[in-house]
Amino acid sequence: MMMSDNAKDRAARSWKKRGSVSSLSNHEFRRKEFHGHIKDSMSTVSYMDEPSQRDDISRLTVRMENTYQLGPPKHFPVVTVNHILKDVLTSYLQVEEYEPELCRQMTKTISEVIKAQVKDLMIPRYKLIVIVYIGQLKRQSILIGSRCLWDPKSDTFSSYAFRNSSLFALANVYAVYLE
Repeated sequence: MMMSDNAKDRAARSWKKRGSVSSLSNHEFRRKEFHGHIKDSMSTVSYMDEPSQRDDISRLTVRMENTYQLGPPKHFPVVTVNHILKDVLTSYLQVEEYEPELCRQMTKTISEVIKAQVKDLMIPRYKLIVIVYIGQLKRQSILIGSRCLWDPKSDTFSSYAFRNSSLFALANVYAVYLE
């Protein structure tokens, strides 16, 4: 049974590559051994390289030509994203009590959920940055500022603040248009 060149290449890449790297070449090792220095003093670093899915994905990437489009064909739906922020924060934090470790994990979870829901809106050519803050309500104040270079005609943000009896949360989604 004959294999095509492409099939052979794929089979060769699927095998694990193994090897080692030595700090001394064979010549240096023999010289040290010959001159009476410490025998068997060679350090070796072993490695194992497995093919990754990332290599396959990068080869499958399609290169797109420039569109020379300077503005978004559809503007970012701020009101819709505000509703998403309100729904997610309310559903995740309505009955929660402030616990530092739980809130640390919740900020990660909530930001991923928000990003996934906003991406589901399929707004083309916008980079999304989602930041969620959660803190304890204890008669303190907090000032949160952010700065960015952007075009006010096409770049925008959505924000929603949530409170319950023991914690507050602030979620921001920044939408930056990619030209």
